[in-house]
Amino acid sequence: MTTFPRPRLIATDLDGTLLCASGSVSERTAAALAQAERAGIQVVFVTGRPPRWMTQLSAHIGGHGVAICSNGGAVVDVRRGELVESFPLAVADATAVVAALRAELPGTAFAFEFPGGFAREPEYELRMWGSDEDHPVATAEQLLGDGRVGGLFKLLAKHPELDPDVFLARARVVAGGLAEITRSSPVALLEISARGVTKASTLARWCGEQGIDRSEVVAFGDMPNDLEMLAWAGRSYAVANAHPEVLAAVAQHTVGNDEDGVAAVIETLL
Repeated sequence: MTTFPRPRLIATDLDGTLLCASGSVSERTAAALAQAERAGIQVVFVTGRPPRWMTQLSAHIGGHGVAICSNGGAVVDVRRGELVESFPLAVADATAVVAALRAELPGTAFAFEFPGGFAREPEYELRMWGSDEDHPVATAEQLLGDGRVGGLFKLLAKHPELDPDVFLARARVVAGGLAEITRSSPVALLEISARGVTKASTLARWCGEQGIDRSEVVAFGDMPNDLEMLAWAGRSYAVANAHPEVLAAVAQHTVGNDEDGVAAVIETLL
């Protein structure tokens, strides 16, 4: 048996992992997070969500108040609504990715998450939170060219027809040398960050600043955008509803998000 040190930090994805299908935190999970904090274990949310989608989770964020958002592209003080640190995708790299995907995968539409909010192309359909917010709508080339989307946390690319995993694989072939490309949505939606910026890279940076070794980290996830973080942490768990690639890559599994899989492990750890 492998002996692990007492955990000092729990790093958990949100949608599909910690949160119920409704997007809420169950009473059991809220209690487990609070218990971990009282035991002196930091809980850090490490999510693909942009900072603007984090305010409703501030009650569960823990004493530090910080979340890692946009797949590592932004570190945010949720309670204060302040950007602590960011690792933006350069406009030149975003422009190159857009050109490559347009040429090789016709029909791809783009959107942008940046410190000022959100912007999209007309063809990029909104079916998630934030669809009622005012935001710029123009071609990707116009938005990138006039500086409206500077400091990009994340470039989003959506395709109306391709299988999500096929879209990811093909995009990595044509643009993987320009940026980090991953996915966490059930639809053909890619999440694109600066090269070297992942959930793992920003979590490792945070832990280093706190004097926490990777062996003292327990991580939870469910989708391809969690793979680097799950590989980096000393102990990792995939929830039962995780993507097949994640279930295959992670040795330890817990029950699904709607069965409070993260809480079940925290209760055992404590």
